[in-house]
Amino acid sequence: MRPEALALFQPDGMKAGELELRSFASADDHVLEGALVAGDGRWFPILEGVPSFLTGILQRDLSEFARRHDLPLKATTTGLTAAEQAKTNETFSDKWRRFKNYGFEDAHKEFLFDWYRKKFGFQTVEELKAFYKSRRRILECGPGSGFNTRFMAENTDGEVFALDISDAAFTTFGNTKGLPNCSVIQADLMAAPFADESFDFIIADGVLHHTPDTRAAVEALYRKLAPGGQFFFYVYRKMGAARQFCDAHIREHFTKLSPEDCYVACEGLTDLGRALSKLGATITLEKPIPVLGIPAGTHDVQRLIYYNFVKCFWNEAFDYETNNMVNFDWYHPHNAWQHTGEEVESWLKGLGVETFTFNDANPNGISVLLTKPAG
Repeated sequence: MRPEALALFQPDGMKAGELELRSFASADDHVLEGALVAGDGRWFPILEGVPSFLTGILQRDLSEFARRHDLPLKATTTGLTAAEQAKTNETFSDKWRRFKNYGFEDAHKEFLFDWYRKKFGFQTVEELKAFYKSRRRILECGPGSGFNTRFMAENTDGEVFALDISDAAFTTFGNTKGLPNCSVIQADLMAAPFADESFDFIIADGVLHHTPDTRAAVEALYRKLAPGGQFFFYVYRKMGAARQFCDAHIREHFTKLSPEDCYVACEGLTDLGRALSKLGATITLEKPIPVLGIPAGTHDVQRLIYYNFVKCFWNEAFDYETNNMVNFDWYHPHNAWQHTGEEVESWLKGLGVETFTFNDANPNGISVLLTKPAG
């Protein structure tokens, strides 16, 4: 954490500038171990360069840290939703400890940023870079490895803040700590430690549906958006009946597994995706199958199975472990909600949003770019 980031932190119930920074270890302009202390005795640790605003079951055991630095340790209570979120955090903490370089390799970049520009409705990646250029302050929720955090920070004149509830925050810090305009925090996006209306752009790509309540997560981040600012989010689309059945059945078994066992269990699905892709086969349906959500037209066989029956991702440009991780990412998280376009649009209307676009990059998700009314 760079000391200058302190001025923007404002956890719930606190005033701006109330936190005091105590540094216990530092290097290269970053506080690597320290504490943010409030006047009422509350404090938040800085661990491995990342300030952590988590509480209760979501926070790691801080008893030894508190003793070592003479800080009070207070008991906290844990609710049911926090317990469920902790299980989801286990998935992503494990994932981003394993795949620290995801998004930084050339094959990943080509795939991911081509997908990003489609989700934003742009024709080229250069348009995506131009979109970030003039942003004053960006908040990214769920940065994963930090590949997009780094991309945005390198293509804006403003500041970028990356927030993650899982240990992905530490991976992102490791991949972005050399950037002077980038800060990383560990926090629950439902209680993002910033004043309302702090950001002129917020992005939450594939993260809101992993919270206890997707709509509430949209509303929580919308409050942090300045009037006239823009908010992009991507959530899972409610799939056809056959895919819903298979997903529910697989998740019922896979969410009970440890991350290690789930990676192994996903290998059969990954092998299926690879085998279907190698076929290179297509079929043409003269008529749609509305009851299953399958449109008429020519379909790649692997894509037909993938979109309509079971997640069996395969991309030939990725190694086996990365392909398998994508399938793991779908089936292991405890919270993984799916929504319809009509449902999402109703959320926006409830917030009073009038300007928004849906730019669907694939049948599995809903991409939303909205603008908050200026007045």
